[in-house]
Amino acid sequence: MNTFRARAALSAVALLGVLGGLPGLAACSSSTPSGSQAGSSSSTGPNTAAMDNPNLDLGSSLGDKPAPDFRLRNQFGQPMSLSQFRGKVVMLAFEDSECTTVCPLTTQSMLEAKQLLGPAANQVQLLGVDANPDAISTADLLSYSRTHGLVNQWHFLTGSLAELKAAWAKYDIAVQIENGQIDHTPALFVIDQQGRERKLYLTQMAYSSVGQSAQVLAEEISGLLPGHPKVASQQSLASISAQGPSDHLTLASAGPQGGTVTLGPGQPRLVMFFATWLSEVANLKSELTGMNAYVAAARRAGLPPLVAVDETVVEPSAQAVRTYLAGLGTKLNFPVGLDTTGRVADGYQVQDQPWFALVSASGKITWSHDGWLPLPALEAAVKKHAAG
Repeated sequence: MNTFRARAALSAVALLGVLGGLPGLAACSSSTPSGSQAGSSSSTGPNTAAMDNPNLDLGSSLGDKPAPDFRLRNQFGQPMSLSQFRGKVVMLAFEDSECTTVCPLTTQSMLEAKQLLGPAANQVQLLGVDANPDAISTADLLSYSRTHGLVNQWHFLTGSLAELKAAWAKYDIAVQIENGQIDHTPALFVIDQQGRERKLYLTQMAYSSVGQSAQVLAEEISGLLPGHPKVASQQSLASISAQGPSDHLTLASAGPQGGTVTLGPGQPRLVMFFATWLSEVANLKSELTGMNAYVAAARRAGLPPLVAVDETVVEPSAQAVRTYLAGLGTKLNFPVGLDTTGRVADGYQVQDQPWFALVSASGKITWSHDGWLPLPALEAAVKKHAAG
């Protein structure tokens, strides 16, 4: 996992880096709230509402310059080159194969964009290039692809570290390891059928804008395809209001009996955000079932009860969490709600998975934490901040 630092500044630096030769960084997990201003133009002309959306990058033109070729291996070990996909529109993203924040948003947007094109999707190729120098095996890439439902939906490419560094350099992708954390430029390129770079997109750390990003990508690609096929979704690209701890919310339950899960002011709560694809980088079953111990401890000590929220908007499917929980073999003694739009995650300022937010009865976040914690440390933190 990685720490996403000063995202607003980094996104701007990253854009200048790719266009102007100064590589910028953004990371695959984060600790600052979303809200940077992104791109300034779209394929369909000026869109004031979209341009004012701080969580949406409308893309920056790259002047139709030839996209540098590279030769790497996909998640199955098969040799691949960018040039072999000439004749198709390519979405090329640089992804950390162990990422738990921004990369899953990128891949989900790519997948949804292709789906929005309907039958014309067969003229589009999804490619990823690994941007984690510590996880470059084909097994690493296959694991990421499997947990995100992408095994047969894209080619995720790797090679030797020297080969990857060469590919990063060709696209001005900055990658660095700082205190064990991976930072990289969160870039997605749209490359046309003639192998020319058309647009650059920088993924924003906002869950609610995944569908909007997919639509922007699909509209750009539609403009490059013969006949300009209709894009299935025509949702508004205006800013989406977040749903935070001061809002009374009713979420669908992920439990086998259905029902609902409530959030909002009135009582303190410890809210835990997670996604099933965390099983790639952690023993998710152990972590989730282990939270039953917190539930028991909270009852004994009068601590805020636990409510879990699955970040369904970036799951492989809406059914993924229900299937996963049904296969745990152990009942969870806390409710699990579904954040199908990402608005709840954004409202609670979620920047990574898992993410803990301690909320007071008045609807204020008094403590948040990125990553799993041992039970004693979690109890201690909750006790310390619950009075807030």
